[in-house]
Amino acid sequence: MATTTYQPRLKTKYKAEVVPALKKQFQYKSPMQVPKLEKICINQGVGDAVSDKKLIESAVKEMTTITGQKAVPTYSTKDISNFKLRKGVAVGVRVTLRGDKMYEFLDRLIASALPRIRDFKGVNNKGFDGNGNYTFGVTEQIIFPEIDIDKVSKITGMDITFVTSAPTDKEAHALLTEFGIPFKK
Repeated sequence: MATTTYQPRLKTKYKAEVVPALKKQFQYKSPMQVPKLEKICINQGVGDAVSDKKLIESAVKEMTTITGQKAVPTYSTKDISNFKLRKGVAVGVRVTLRGDKMYEFLDRLIASALPRIRDFKGVNNKGFDGNGNYTFGVTEQIIFPEIDIDKVSKITGMDITFVTSAPTDKEAHALLTEFGIPFKK
């Protein structure tokens, strides 16, 4: 009896549908030329953590729950007296997802988190950086179904960056559209 290994739904979709569609659209000669999603970086700034250390701990816990991978705090690199900020103080949380966890997070983001945003009309087309990477912001972490709203101490937003192997923004846009990210018309 052969055991089948689990593969995320979007990873299977990439091989079966996205590669042929993009290969046809951009006339790639080889399937290896088709852009890939390399990683997803999620970053959450917690500015009030300068005065309250528990905010970073709860942000790490929430981000770990959302992504399924341990989040790490980010630290300030210099002193800024206007913000009462010292060098080496935790000011945010970040996670970099690759492989199966990346596809699982993307699936949950598209299928359950984005539709929960109030008055959602699609994500903005202007988040491309010129090198085939796309970044957009989410204003509330409570759009993720894994988060229990009653246990949230402070509602904070986060930046989500998709790093692709696409050489141009047009190819990256086509890749993310094929995955099912709802861009504004």
